[in-house]
Amino acid sequence: MLKYTTIKPRVYIEPTVVSHLVARPSNDAILASWQKASQQLWENYADRFEFVISDIVSNEVRLGDAHAAQRRLEIISALTVLEILPETDVLTYRLLNAGAVPRNSVTDAQHIAIATVHGVEYLVSWNHKHIVNEYKRGHINQVCQEAGFQPITICTPIELMEDIQMKETAEKQPEFDPETYTNPILEECYRIKAEISAQFKSLDEYFAYVKTTQEENKRNGVKYVSYFDPSKHTPSEKSDDDD
Repeated sequence: MLKYTTIKPRVYIEPTVVSHLVARPSNDAILASWQKASQQLWENYADRFEFVISDIVSNEVRLGDAHAAQRRLEIISALTVLEILPETDVLTYRLLNAGAVPRNSVTDAQHIAIATVHGVEYLVSWNHKHIVNEYKRGHINQVCQEAGFQPITICTPIELMEDIQMKETAEKQPEFDPETYTNPILEECYRIKAEISAQFKSLDEYFAYVKTTQEENKRNGVKYVSYFDPSKHTPSEKSDDDD
């Protein structure tokens, strides 16, 4: 991972982290440890990172339980919003077509693509199905690299805090199988992702909706940031994944 420098490393906050951050405290040992780690990252180490999101994050966290959704939106309201570029759509297609992310999980592929295209150092998530899955991370990085982008570090908040050796390290979570473990917060996150995907007949239709939403937000004063550096993008020859 990257060493700490005078420039704050950027961390893309995936919706499952926000959801665990604002949910009511749980007595479940694993869930409670995830909630505590999310809170530690957010409250204790915000001055060491630049937390960033995208409209895809906002679209997910505004759904579900109305009270919890309002709290989630408040939490992310001051964060830097990354612009969704044509390059992010292309990389999303590649991730889905290569099977690095399931085709019915387009928003998960978008989170990875947006963070990667903008050169964000870290993407943090509790989504062990499609993002921080130990068996998928290598495939995800391979697809991103073949698309001409530097792979980013995909990790949980616990892994991030432990790896950079911060003074106050999150406690170890109990032993569990990430392939089968679930909790009510994750279930709501997965349901929201599925509901978003089900609204559209094709990826092109969905991407057009996202683009229209972003343009409308710009007219309403939302400020977007782009860290995309074309000089660092070295795409391979066109493949079927781009079609």
